[in-house]
Amino acid sequence: MKKLFVVGVGMGKGTLTGDGLRTIAAAEAVFGSQRLLSLFAPAETPTFPLYDPQKVYALMAEKGIEQAALLVSGDTGFYSAARQAVELLPTGTVTLLPGISSVSYFFSKLGKSWQDAKLISWHGRDANLTDTVRRHSQTFALTGGNCSLLAKSLCESSFTDLTTFVGENLGTDDEKVYSLPLKDLSQRETAPLTVLLIENPHADARIPTGLPDEAFVRGSVPMTKSEVRAVIMSRLGIKPADTCWDVGCGTGSVTVEMALAAYEGRVYAVDQSPEAIALTTKNCRRFHLGNVSSQEGAAPAALQNLPAPDRVFIGGSSGEMSALFSLILSRNPRARIVVTA
Repeated sequence: MKKLFVVGVGMGKGTLTGDGLRTIAAAEAVFGSQRLLSLFAPAETPTFPLYDPQKVYALMAEKGIEQAALLVSGDTGFYSAARQAVELLPTGTVTLLPGISSVSYFFSKLGKSWQDAKLISWHGRDANLTDTVRRHSQTFALTGGNCSLLAKSLCESSFTDLTTFVGENLGTDDEKVYSLPLKDLSQRETAPLTVLLIENPHADARIPTGLPDEAFVRGSVPMTKSEVRAVIMSRLGIKPADTCWDVGCGTGSVTVEMALAAYEGRVYAVDQSPEAIALTTKNCRRFHLGNVSSQEGAAPAALQNLPAPDRVFIGGSSGEMSALFSLILSRNPRARIVVTA
């Protein structure tokens, strides 16, 4: 049986493990990105700039290669192509050789432990950084080259004064490790290979219901009061990854509590009043929420293009209750709907 060794090469030549070094030296061929091949592949070994596991395996079969190494950056267990290799290739074909991850390397440079940190990645994916930071005292992020954009999104949620630690080009001659306030990071250009640690000394992972009315910015639009909100939330039974609609969001008090509960999901707040949308946006910023999308418009037309909901609160229907129910249930027949009247 052909053997593909997926080797985590760590941060650079100085962090490649002994097992990784011996495996690369013994390989009949070495695969990976051109950057990793130029750093780690022996000069006498055939190399191929491929890292898609299925294409790698197909080329091994075509050229009669029995044992090869596929190089991946960092560690094979942390947002790595190694997972795809295990899932897609025949059982018993793939052997993983872990490397030193950017997490352990970076935290050691900072002299900090990372056992309590929340780890997320923005590399090729859309992570909810704002709500992760709100809930955790330490958040480590692979930025995917979006460092200033991530910082700006946190500043928009009123996290401007938090301390950040930045690691650029870790393990290379161009390595930079430094700290600065989040508001300054939002204006700074960083290297594409950058990791980020955000510390929030006031992190709060609670999921409150029935928040005090005075906690919200008020206006002339209606607001669902604290006691009613508590009952609404108990009936909705929101799970962390749910998609929620708040129809007729008003001040946004229910939107806020929905978003606090669906911290791995998303809340769509809709109202035909511009003032209501503005107040909802202000209140979401007050509670450091990054998983809310507000949209001005009348229901049900304004709901047509939203993702199918798991939970729906209807605080106002403008006489379109029947059409609302038809739309919601056509999108998800198992959606749970709560209405106040």
